Amino acid sequence: MSSSRSARALAVALLAVLLGALLPAITAQAASRTVQGGRLDWGIKSSFQSYVTGPIANGSWSLTGGAATVGGSQFRFHSATGSYDPDTGALSAGFSGGVHFTGHKKADGSNELDLTISRPTVRINGGSGTLHADMVSKERGTGKVSSRSQVPLATLGLGGIDMKGGSTPIALTGVPATLTAQGAAAFAGYYTAGTPLDPISLSVDTRGAAAEPKPTAPDEKKDEGGKKDEDEAEPKGEEKAGRFEDATVDWGVRRTFREYVTGSIGQGEWTLADGAQDGGALFRFPQGKGTYDAKKQTLDADFSGSIRFTGAHGLDLKFAGVTVAVAEGEGTLSADVTSEGATRKGVPVITFPAKDLAPKEGLAVLTEVPATLTADGAKAFGSLYKAGTAMDPVSLAVAVDEKARLPALPDLGSEPTAAAEPTKKTAEEPSAAPAAAASDSGPGTGTYLAVGGGVLLLAAAGAAFFALRRRAAQPAPEAADVSAGPDAPPTS
Repeated sequence: MSSSRSARALAVALLAVLLGALLPAITAQAASRTVQGGRLDWGIKSSFQSYVTGPIANGSWSLTGGAATVGGSQFRFHSATGSYDPDTGALSAGFSGGVHFTGHKKADGSNELDLTISRPTVRINGGSGTLHADMVSKERGTGKVSSRSQVPLATLGLGGIDMKGGSTPIALTGVPATLTAQGAAAFAGYYTAGTPLDPISLSVDTRGAAAEPKPTAPDEKKDEGGKKDEDEAEPKGEEKAGRFEDATVDWGVRRTFREYVTGSIGQGEWTLADGAQDGGALFRFPQGKGTYDAKKQTLDADFSGSIRFTGAHGLDLKFAGVTVAVAEGEGTLSADVTSEGATRKGVPVITFPAKDLAPKEGLAVLTEVPATLTADGAKAFGSLYKAGTAMDPVSLAVAVDEKARLPALPDLGSEPTAAAEPTKKTAEEPSAAPAAAASDSGPGTGTYLAVGGGVLLLAAAGAAFFALRRRAAQPAPEAADVSAGPDAPPTS
């Protein structure tokens, strides 16, 4: 009797030790992760794009909120945020940017077709998925304008994809999308429910849940009256007149020019240097310094960064030494332009309206204002475009308060990899958990295998416990992955 109790006590102790060692690892694997950064590529519906820009609607589309284009007919939405649970496979990822379609212009200058789709969000749970989006549309026939937030626009055909156990990035490619009844209504009646839309592809980065903030200790420097020492008081942010030391200007040059450079004719690329950054649909020239007068709303700023376009047919064009000047409600972006082996300094490339550059919350900001090519700018492009051509919009941000934060650059996340794509189930064999991509920000396969090994140890301990009870020890069973030209329609 005594030996039996001792054996049971030993087995229970062994179970407790194993559980104590395994629970932190299991919890780490199952804990929900934060989605931070990534992109969604989606053409919405290619035939709709063709209809809008064709001879019947005779319209166009434009990008908003930093959205970009990729390939021949896809839009790229950026800066994913949300959550992912590797234990259940549940994913919620919201993206920034939008597309505005217009067409069927009427005599009064308005458009009968007017549709904006923005802020797409993908939600996947329990093997089913839905794509939501903000939609502003003018109803076909009546002209009634409706604005809806996060409409369940399309159902996603996941086709047995196993979303469990992934690390980072999480990637999905070519997922079928079908228009819902609510989506059809928000689509202004152009399509009925059940209509196939273009498939979606996405890649999002995931990070471990943020640690709980530690409680702060009482301020030991308060005096008896409970006030901080005057030396420790936080200075109030005040807008500085005169010189500033932090600003950015964002400009994509021209969308169709970028597509021409990387397309089948240009067969080229662009290269960023000297601190310039690529935001997908725009290039950021950072570290702006200069002078600003809030009363007169004048600005003179120099920025760092350069961009060079190269390709077939002698294409070699570089912009560097970017400056921006604002006076009397108009802005001019100038640059040192190198082409055909020669450099011209301080060329005024584009002009843009700047009627409201008054500071707000410590920032003087212009957001996606229209830009027009100058005569000198047209020469820089080798007369590919005429003076007066609409170029990509300009965004400008100047920190006139030292505490103000400049707008974030669109975050496209990590490049998707084959290893990051969830496994698709087949009828012949059960699916395995997706292979985790190697990353410093994810648990990776090592942790997953360690948990698996621990589960096997736990099973063995359980078998030993019951074997001791039966006094008949038996061994536990063994355990046994584009564009045709620079002005190809639709125009920007």
